[in-house]
This record gives sequence, C-alpha cells and structure tokens, in this order.
Amino acid sequence: MPINILMPALSPTMEKGNLARWLKKEGDQVKSGEVIAEIETDKATMEVEAVDEGTLAKILVPEGTQDVPVNDVIAVLAGEGEDVKAAGSAPAAAAPKPEAKPIASAAPAATAAPAAAPAPKPATAPAPAAPAAAPQVNGHARIFSSPLARRLAKDAGIDLGRITGTGPHGRVVARDVEEAKSGKGLKAAPSAAPAAAGAPALAPSMSDKQILALFEPGSYEVIPHDGMRRTIAQRLTASVQNVPHFYLTIDCDIGKLLAAREEINAAAPKDKEKKPLYKLSVNDFVIKAMAVALQKIPNCNVSWTEGGMVKHKHSDVGVAVAMPGGLITPIIRKAETKTLSEISSEMKDFAARARSRKLKPEEYQGGTTAVSNLGMYGINHFTAVINPPHATILAVGTSEERPVVRNGKIEIASMMSVTLSCDHRAIDGALGAELIGAFKQLIENPVMMMV
Repeated sequence: MPINILMPALSPTMEKGNLARWLKKEGDQVKSGEVIAEIETDKATMEVEAVDEGTLAKILVPEGTQDVPVNDVIAVLAGEGEDVKAAGSAPAAAAPKPEAKPIASAAPAATAAPAAAPAPKPATAPAPAAPAAAPQVNGHARIFSSPLARRLAKDAGIDLGRITGTGPHGRVVARDVEEAKSGKGLKAAPSAAPAAAGAPALAPSMSDKQILALFEPGSYEVIPHDGMRRTIAQRLTASVQNVPHFYLTIDCDIGKLLAAREEINAAAPKDKEKKPLYKLSVNDFVIKAMAVALQKIPNCNVSWTEGGMVKHKHSDVGVAVAMPGGLITPIIRKAETKTLSEISSEMKDFAARARSRKLKPEEYQGGTTAVSNLGMYGINHFTAVINPPHATILAVGTSEERPVVRNGKIEIASMMSVTLSCDHRAIDGALGAELIGAFKQLIENPVMMMV
C-alpha cells in the first residue's frame, strides 16, 4: 500500500514551512534514514530524513513551494514489491491516515537552500503543530483549531465559533484570530452562544487599506514580511499583551571588569599562527554574571505556567543576536558551570551560524533568561521585551566614562547601565531587586564569578 510522506513539524511552533529542495527525484530508491529534502522554517534550513524505505513514486509538492502546512502530503512512497506507477497515480489522502509515515528532522543542512529558491512569501504566525486539528466544542458544533488559535481567541474574548477558519480543512489558525480582532472574518454572534462574559474588549487595529490610505500613492513601497518578521511580531505582541512587565535599572562600575578583561586577553594562549585562542568581550562577563546571579537568587530562575511555577536547576542564558531581517536568541546551556573562554567560544560559533540560519531548533528554543546588549551601538539605556517562557531579560547599555561621587569627591568611572525586565506573575519587585543586585555585585567584582 502506498506510503504518504508528510510535511514534518521541525519545531513545536511550526505550522507551515517552505519546501526548499528535493534531494531525490521520482523513481529514486529511498532508504530509511536517508536525507530526501530540505525544509525552510522561519529561522533555519533543515534536512529531513525518510523513516521508511521504498521508491519515490510521486512528488506532490515541488521544490520552491512555500507555506506548506504541517502534515500535508508532499510525496508518495511505493513500498517493496508495489507497482510504482499505480502508487504514484493513487490519490493522496487529504489528511494523515494511520498508515501514513512522516519524515523526521535530522541536522541543519550543510548548505543553505539554493539561490534559485524563491524568497519567502508572507507567512502566518506559527502555532504549535499537531498531527490533527483538535476539536473545540461550542454548543453542538465541533470547531477545529490550533492550540495557539484557541489561546489567542480566549485572551481576546472572541468566540471561536464566530471565526472563519482558513487552515487545512477549515481549521482556525492564529492568523484567523488576528483577522478577527480587527473585525474581519467574524460571523454574526449566535443568540444561544454569547461571547465570553467579562472578557476585555480590544480596540480594533487599523487595516492595511486604512494605513495605506494615509499616504500619497507612489510615495512608498510595500515590502512583504518574511516568516521570521511575522514570528517576531506575533511572539512579542503576545508577550506585551499577556506578560505584566516591570523594569529595574541599576548602574554598574565595570572598572575592575575592564582591567581583568585586558589582563586575561593579554595572557590568552596562542595557536600555531600566533593568534590568541580566545578574546573575551564585556558581553561574555555579562552572560556569566547573569547565570551565577540566577543561581544565587534561585526563585528568579523560573517560568510561569497556569498550573504552577517551573523552577529551573541550571541557568540557560539566551543571547540576542542580530541577523538579516530580525534576531534570534541562541542559548548558552548551564552557563553558570562554564568558563568565560568557553562562553566566548560558544557565542562566536552561535553568532556565525545564526547569521547563516544554520542553528538547530534545540540551540535557540527554551532557556531560562536572556540578555540583549545594544552597548556596541552606543545605546546607554533601554528596556527589553521578555521572551516567554522566560521570566526575565537583561537589557545592557554601553560602558562609558561618567562622573561619580565617592567619599564626597567627584571622580571619573567606567559605568554601564543595565535594566532587568521581570514577569510580575512570577517575580515581585523586591525579588527582582535581589537579582539585579546580585548581578551588580558580580559584574563589579568579576573575581567572584570564578568561585
């Protein structure tokens, strides 16, 4: 019996992907575990492997196709002894069947998708993928929707039964909820099922047409959003709407840190070409200090869930890295256990691979906190948006010489301002103050990070 090959979910939040390239053609033999295609997500290009063997009878989704929904049939595999032509001409099921075999993700592709692959079209905000749409009961009707769509609808106080689904088989997806917030695609409210009582009413946002009407025709160019930009917009909008932020700012004297950094870099061992094996940055010290501070104040090393507080054992620090079209936060795992030179080496590797979209999902998903440093751009103070499920993020400004008063005298010191954003559901003001105080003590006395 023919085996359907499905569009895989390469991460928990992936709902659609771009089929960048087929590495096999129709009629080719396929072995279990063999790489057969490259799939582009909003942040990476991944290789996918077959989990069964046979002959590739029919390719249903050609390479270069964008926004292919997860679990859609993309090809048909003829099993051993089957008629390849018959298998290729058999109609593919519209939804996954029990015998359907998905393809599993492997490692990031060694090379990016070929230049001939078209640029990404506007993608929908991703929602957690599921093998099949989950039914949502509303009165006597079954409403199929993604988990993210259900949560967004609940937060917005919108009855799912009033939303027109545009996903596979009429499934309500995140973009449908976003459209519904502005009044688009909403059905008339049924008399028997009123909207949730007490839900806050959201002011409708301006439509694209209303915004463009404000500007003179020909005076602008519309650049379509790519998947990364839409993902960033969706996640950060959800964070600001759902996470109660508060901010704590403190000034740090990093004179000792700068002196230690210079001394450590000068003493760094050299390779065969007489180049130093590492060169520490101020940000490496910041990552280490934040990691150790969370170990000193463990009640801040948490994630909020409705069921309970998730208290983490290790400090997994995400670090914001700018890349073309957006940013990504690769994670230094167990950063409290690593030396400054190890942190420096990992960050250089992450930054290089992030800019070429070669990071694996497990290298940028999760984490317990994050650091965003705009000091290299001359910014001396800013606030950062928390990236759930983190409960904190540290915004780091530039180091600069400032006049300070010590023992009644004005002196010049190398100062750096940092601002800690906290999720007030998980961390109260006094607890957040303890964390940023612990960070200040460590960053001002870097020798304390070594013990």
